[in-house]
Amino acid sequence: MSGHDAVGRRAFVVGAGAALFTGGTATNAEAAVVEGPLPDFHAALKAELTFPLAWGRSPIRDFRAWRRAARAKVEELLLVDRDERTPYAPEFGGRSEADGYTRELVTLSLTRHERVRGALLTPHGRGPFPAVLLLHDHGARFDIGKEKLVRPWYDDTRAAAAQGWADKYFSGRFVGDELARRGHVVLCLDALGWGDRGPLTYDQQQALAANFYNLGSSLAGLTAHEDARAAGFLAALDRVDARRIAAVGFSMGAFRAWQTAALSDHIGAAAAVCWMTGLKEMMVPGNNTLRGQSAYYMLHPGLPRFLDFPDVASIAAPRPMLFLDGGLDPLFPADGVRVAHDKLRAVWRSRHAEKRLRLTTWPDLGHVFTAPMQDEVFTWLDTVL
Repeated sequence: MSGHDAVGRRAFVVGAGAALFTGGTATNAEAAVVEGPLPDFHAALKAELTFPLAWGRSPIRDFRAWRRAARAKVEELLLVDRDERTPYAPEFGGRSEADGYTRELVTLSLTRHERVRGALLTPHGRGPFPAVLLLHDHGARFDIGKEKLVRPWYDDTRAAAAQGWADKYFSGRFVGDELARRGHVVLCLDALGWGDRGPLTYDQQQALAANFYNLGSSLAGLTAHEDARAAGFLAALDRVDARRIAAVGFSMGAFRAWQTAALSDHIGAAAAVCWMTGLKEMMVPGNNTLRGQSAYYMLHPGLPRFLDFPDVASIAAPRPMLFLDGGLDPLFPADGVRVAHDKLRAVWRSRHAEKRLRLTTWPDLGHVFTAPMQDEVFTWLDTVL
């Protein structure tokens, strides 16, 4: 999710709910104009969110049993088929040599409904190699998906857009190519709506998500499910050391990275750049999430009745995890990041695994993944993988 979504803030009058708390009919004096939009009784709704399934609050005291219960609840609320057994049936093509690694396209079945094309990079040399499931961001830019992170050697028409994105957010680098050059197998796929699976437009997201709900499913649930399936595909490749697979992402890709670590045991570590916060601290007037639209890719109906964002990420404990945040990031208020970090720290501490959790804030940076930040991630990956 990016702060550059092409829609302005609006004020909404949603005062009818005031009657719920006054015992009568709402009057004009009771109605509230709320920026966001949020209902005027949003504070009461937030107060009811106690996240009772979170580790430490849940009555389940055995951590492994808690992980199973928490993961099962998340999987239930994805609203997708949890027993997906469709063969991946990969088809490889578009092979090309680069500086220190081989590039190829792979098309596979993440679900029984659709074939998905992705970029697969393999270092030169003798494997098996450590691997990275690389997850692209949102950014309200849909014509490129995997191309935001892997240089599109297969499509000259997307090259300029991809380079522009890399220049804007990644110091001109293609993160996937950097990882491959440094010895990692890299898999990067388009989420539904991006690249080969799009392009969607910004204002079509709500309708797409609503239609998923009408079909008894979920856009966010599909994305989470596909990412977990992609981790399984990567682990099954002969060229990959299945014990050394990380999920890495920026912005919405960061959300997807820690979410995949929570849902898939194939992920041995995760690095999430610029997406971690407490839900309550994010749900404040003016926050980008309240615009709707792009939030649907990260919105699992009913989940906040049980778990906060850091609680979901904690399902991956005590595996190594790195969270990088920008101190000037307008999407994630500092108090939300602090609350989330405190929750994460408490979980890893309870597992006597504090050294496996790194929480870093770059105070002078916003919503970006610059070269120095990338270097921190690359060095950390070398350590944990």
